Amino acid sequence: MKPIVAVIAPGMMGSAVAHCLTKHGLEVRTLLAGRGPATLERAKAAGMIDTDEDGVAACDFILSILPPGDAIGLAERLAPAMRATNRKPVYVDCNAVAPSTVHRIAEIVQATGATFVDGGIIGPPPVPDSKNTKIYLSGEAASQVIVLRDYGLNIPVQEGPIGAASAMKLSYAGFTKGFTALGAGMMLAATRAGTADALIAEMSASQPALFGWLTKQMPKMPDKAYRWVAEMEEIATFVGEDPATAEFYRGAARLYERIAADLEAYKTETNALNAFCAEKA
Repeated sequence: MKPIVAVIAPGMMGSAVAHCLTKHGLEVRTLLAGRGPATLERAKAAGMIDTDEDGVAACDFILSILPPGDAIGLAERLAPAMRATNRKPVYVDCNAVAPSTVHRIAEIVQATGATFVDGGIIGPPPVPDSKNTKIYLSGEAASQVIVLRDYGLNIPVQEGPIGAASAMKLSYAGFTKGFTALGAGMMLAATRAGTADALIAEMSASQPALFGWLTKQMPKMPDKAYRWVAEMEEIATFVGEDPATAEFYRGAARLYERIAADLEAYKTETNALNAFCAEKA
């Protein structure tokens, strides 16, 4: 019998994961109450079915795919329904949260009698059967989730306890989104100083690989910046025993916060970043 899966919520990543599953014939439920038109359209396109908390708790698997600042709140919201159901789901937290945060979520979920698995997504929103996006899993119950490999998802199991998958995800994001923050700061600084053209010429000549990567990633960043704020703060928590590194990621969070606000207002810095990348040598 095919499993029933809940994916919360139908953002860009969640709806893409759901689409992979529905394309392989699975029923995928979600929560749509109070969501906006864009979210409703994504859910419809992915073949997701609206339900309530009880309907989510009745699923075989719950995949939590949210902005990291909402991860604990979802577990708390679903806890009463998971506690009430006799047939307990497997709850997979797939969010970019620190190991200490994922342990807090695990405590909430396990107190209901449900099974908890730690997860971390690396890669873009997936397309069915693509290997470009991986959902890493860790914890004693991780092997229970690999059945979803049969339905279009790439799910490697990482050795280690709950927290291992989250630690690897944040380490990876610390490189990619940390480099993006650093690049954005320097592009804006050079633009303010009137030296953007000289920087572009020098980076193109002496650091073509790094510069090519940055100028490819940067135009995609402003639309995602609001989601990366909490992720940078989670990375700061993850590296907390290293105060200097933690401070760097707290600074990255403030930069992404500012870029997100700029995108909603005057687009001054967003346009400056786009112009910098468009003029690369």
